[in-house]
Parts: sequence; C-alpha cells; structure tokens
Amino acid sequence: MVRFGIVGTNWITERFLKAALQVEDFQLSAVYSRTEEKAKEFAGKYGVEKIFTDLETMAGSGEIDAVYIASPNSLHAEQAIIFMENNVHVLCEKPIASNTKELKTMIAAARENKVLLMEALKSALMPNFMAVKENLHKIGQVRRYFASYCQYSSRYDAYRQGTVLNAFNPEFSNGSLMDIGIYCIYPLVALFGKPVEIKAAGYKLESGVDGEGSIVFKYPDMDAVIMFSKITNSSLPAEIQGEEGNILIDKISTPEKVELHYRNGEREDLTQEQLSDSMYYEAKEFISLVQAGKTESDINSYANSMITMEIIEEARRQIGVVYPADIN
Repeated sequence: MVRFGIVGTNWITERFLKAALQVEDFQLSAVYSRTEEKAKEFAGKYGVEKIFTDLETMAGSGEIDAVYIASPNSLHAEQAIIFMENNVHVLCEKPIASNTKELKTMIAAARENKVLLMEALKSALMPNFMAVKENLHKIGQVRRYFASYCQYSSRYDAYRQGTVLNAFNPEFSNGSLMDIGIYCIYPLVALFGKPVEIKAAGYKLESGVDGEGSIVFKYPDMDAVIMFSKITNSSLPAEIQGEEGNILIDKISTPEKVELHYRNGEREDLTQEQLSDSMYYEAKEFISLVQAGKTESDINSYANSMITMEIIEEARRQIGVVYPADIN
C-alpha cells in the first residue's frame, strides 16, 4: 500500500479521493488542514484517524509515503519542498508552481531527496489522449493544433458584485491561464514539444489576473492556437489538423470522444473506454511509479511541466499578469 496524506480539503480533493480510492494500493492515512475542526470534519468522512494542522509535523510523522497537494497555486512549491525534504513523494495539482523559478527549486528538491514529484495534469494520462498519440501518424504531416477551454466560473458572479474570491486573486497565483488554459497547453507540449515562439493576448481584470485570453504558437512546420476563459463559455471541440486528415477531441480537459476524419471522407472512431472518475489515471500512474521506485513520470515529466510553465510565464508577461510570487 502507498499511504497518502492530503493537503487541501476542497472540492478537487474530494474528486481526487473518489477516483484514487478505486486504485489498488491507495490508502488515505492522514489529512492536513489549517484548522483542527476542518481536518477532523474532512477526515471523518473517510474514516481517517491521523490529522495535522502543521505541515512540518505531518511531513516528518512517518505516517505517510506520499502526499497529494491541492492547496492554492501560490503555496504549491513551499509545501511540496517541505514534504520532499522529509522523503515524501509529491503529487501536486496543476499548475505545479507559480512560475519557472519555483518549479526549478521543486525539481532540485525531488532529485536531491530521490523522491517522486509529478504534476497532477489528468488529461495527458487518460486513455483517450493516449489514443490521440497512438493514431497521430494517420493524419500525416500535422499543420495545426487548436484547443479551447472556456468555462464561466461561478465565482465570477461574486467578483462582479465586488467580492474577489481566491479564483480571481493574484495573491494565490490564479487566473484563467493558470487554472484552465493549462489544459490546452499541456497536451500540445506532450504531443509536439516546445514552440519556437508564442504570441499571447488577453483581458486582465481589475484584480490583476486574466479573465480570458488566447495564444498563438509557432513551430517549425506547424502552428497552434488556444483559447481560455473563466468569464465566458465555449462548446468548441479541440482539433489536430494534418495533411491526410484531422482528429477531433470533444473536450481537451477531459477527452471522452476522439474521432479521426480522413481526407477521403472516411471516419474512424478512436474512442477508448475509460472511467468517469477521470483523476483515476493520474493516481494510478503516480502509485505505479512509487512502487517501481521511479522518481519521474515519462508522461507528466519534468520537461513537459517546465516547458508548459515557461509558456505560461511568457504569456503572462505579454498579457501583463504579475503575481507576488514573481517578485518575492
């Protein structure tokens, strides 16, 4: 069994646990919250006895082998390093850090302590994304990648009424690019690597984070376009265009249907059967790596996380979004 602790008692943690509890050898052993009351309440739902209100104590307790971190983005690096320095493996919610500087320190800590560090970007590990990778050669020379993830945030209603919640607060390294734009960027990087150049534009809210935006990517023999938003909705699928055909992906954040359209009019359904609890695959990958004694995922690799963060950082620079974490 791999004994897990969790940091962050929000809805994403609930969703992760629902999926992870289906993975053989996953065991929830400890819960951290800033308040004892919240820790006890959350732990009680899962029959967990060990609760902590201090990260250092939790990291050094010997009660856990790994930790799932789902705290605000700005806290990821500091918290992950505390655990890694105590030889605890870290599965960290996306985006894994606020910027490339933080990510470099996290990777250095993982290597120094010989522990696994992995970004919890679920879509790159799902069967239907694997189907895209395995069938990409069928569309010939790829010329364009397009992805859109625009989802109106329920917290934007509060923002419009004058209340700035965490989702729109730069103190927590948030915004549409970090929170959901990454779902468009990471698959692009996983498939095609680092772009030669990017050009970004977006709408910056008065709070200092981006509400929506778009990025154009230049590659040696193709281009890519992505759109992201937390203040509007979109129903557009993603698409990869090749000279011999194109692949349609229903949702880039959680691919559930994948179809290949050949230039001659023929179609091929590439859809793979997969669990509705989509975070199962990231938990399974992480646990398998821990059990195999590996300290890096070949799929959600340090390189893919770093390239993605470099793109986000440059796009933020062009849009004009600066976090306190960039200055400290």
